Amino acid sequence: MEQNNARFTSLDVFRGMTICFMIIVNNPGSDVSFAPLDHAKWFGFTPTDLVFPSFLFAMGNAMSFAMKKFEGLSSGPVILKILKRSVLIFLVAYCLEFLGSIHHQLNGGWSIGSISHMRILGVLPRIALCYLFAALMVHFIKSKTIVVVISILLLLGYWVILRVFGDPGNHFGMLTNVGTYIDKAVLGENHMYHGEGVAFDPEGILSTLPSIVNVICGYYAGKFIQEKGKSYEMISKLLMVGFLFIFLALCWNMSFPIAKKLWTSSFVLLTVGIDLVLISALVYVVEMKKWNPLKWTSFFTTFGKNPLAIYFFGDFFGAVVGWFYIDKMNFNEMMSVKVFQVISAGAIGSLLFAIYYMLVCWLFGKILDKKKIYIRV
Repeated sequence: MEQNNARFTSLDVFRGMTICFMIIVNNPGSDVSFAPLDHAKWFGFTPTDLVFPSFLFAMGNAMSFAMKKFEGLSSGPVILKILKRSVLIFLVAYCLEFLGSIHHQLNGGWSIGSISHMRILGVLPRIALCYLFAALMVHFIKSKTIVVVISILLLLGYWVILRVFGDPGNHFGMLTNVGTYIDKAVLGENHMYHGEGVAFDPEGILSTLPSIVNVICGYYAGKFIQEKGKSYEMISKLLMVGFLFIFLALCWNMSFPIAKKLWTSSFVLLTVGIDLVLISALVYVVEMKKWNPLKWTSFFTTFGKNPLAIYFFGDFFGAVVGWFYIDKMNFNEMMSVKVFQVISAGAIGSLLFAIYYMLVCWLFGKILDKKKIYIRV
């Protein structure tokens, strides 16, 4: 039992770091921010691009422990449990979407966004879909080899589909790739993301396929850690696979560019490779060397123990405080302009606001942790 708890510490730290960084990059205080805290415009890679795939990897890692509860159950109850978790994540996503559409006007009135323009897919829906398909695969397909083959086919198949279909002159363009065509046909432009100024969904239908592989790789990494235990053999092999994936990603990048918003297969290999290196380092530092001066791990485990609850609170807090105006600015705008931009204008002030916002979310997580409240989907 002690061994399992130790492994969960590394997982919580890894997941906590991911949530912590996710809140920071999702909540800048202004449009001006440091380059590493922005996503790559299209092709390329920044540290921010690692956040979402790392969460999927961590979810797969956690699944390697949680899926043991399904052993001995018949197919019916297992499918129901997996479906229930996926549906709940979808419901949380749409609750956040609804809250975000509520706006308190300066004249005192209220406005609520129309369902006809509600985004159907997004970060949480992708998490739900990836969990659904990955969990079904690893539970019902007992052969690891077959799951690995399916994962390879997902990556290669996605590449082929993008190359064969879409605009022949620009297979990987934002508006000319086949994934965008599918999203417009199935979801409709009004139900897609418009943050780029056009109807394009970075969490679209087709690009969900390769993202499933991030979860599967996290699952088998967790299984491997459990099988090998805290040993140099385990760490060295994870590191070798991680560096191999990074090398393959950089090679594939020459014909299938690394792009988070398109979730290319080379992007999957790169992010999984980096995650394997990071999780290896954490297992070594936290579990084997037990290097924890000032108990730094506890800060991140606060996030890692309640990731979904803290993620929900972050969006909820932003929506609610945005309803209150001071000097014709909502509370978030006032904190950014009147406080942090005064302390330091530009990117530094924007980062300070993001850190403040992250600490508010951490405080909420700490309260839950003190009360031993752990919300699981």
